[in-house]
Amino acid sequence: MRRAATVRTSHQELEIWKSDVATEFRVAGAIHASHHRHRFMTGLAWDIIAASALLRPGGPPKSLLMLGLAGGTSLRALRHLLPDCGFTAVDIDGEIVELAREHMDLDATGVRVHVADAYPWLAANRRKFDVVFDDIYLAGKTDVFRPRSWDPALMAHLKRAVAPGGLLAVNLVTGKGHRAMQSLTRRALKEGFPAVRSLVTPGSMNEVLVAGDAVAPASVLEAATGRFPNWRDRMCWDRIKLRYI
Repeated sequence: MRRAATVRTSHQELEIWKSDVATEFRVAGAIHASHHRHRFMTGLAWDIIAASALLRPGGPPKSLLMLGLAGGTSLRALRHLLPDCGFTAVDIDGEIVELAREHMDLDATGVRVHVADAYPWLAANRRKFDVVFDDIYLAGKTDVFRPRSWDPALMAHLKRAVAPGGLLAVNLVTGKGHRAMQSLTRRALKEGFPAVRSLVTPGSMNEVLVAGDAVAPASVLEAATGRFPNWRDRMCWDRIKLRYI
């Protein structure tokens, strides 16, 4: 890949890297968003983000809310897996959304985007979704960080947005400097929901926690492998592991 441009938005500085078939947005040296013209899977966190939506126990969701969109990497796989699902997303950085439209074919996912601070938006929201995904991170000088810790008001707003029988999923960066937030999130979800599961994949320093009244078993993910025509996608999908916590 080659660096095609460096762009400073009102919230972050990112580099746009390109090859003949792929595009990456990189922030502080880390891949912030990825798009490949011929494949859906990345081997990274976006794979487990996509997988989380399939774990709704009542079957495929009809509506999904993504808090924190960036380049919308996971939405391409989600659109392939959930062709009839309505996607809504909220992101504070409208400039990166426009870059995703230009460089990552974001509009092809059919997502409805609200450019707003996700926390006030969520507090005012009264709509319910089959899956609510919290991926709210901001870019610091050397690493990303969650701008708000868990508190009763935040949990109440998130739970209110989850439709009956739906799921709340949270993406967490793992490793040094992130363990305290990981532990806090696990505890908050286990206190708020009867069932909590963890999704991981070997190539990613992320964990997605999935919470609800119930969470579908790993067999749901195994059954979806054949829906990917590309062997690399199938290989990445099969590496996803669902764990009890």
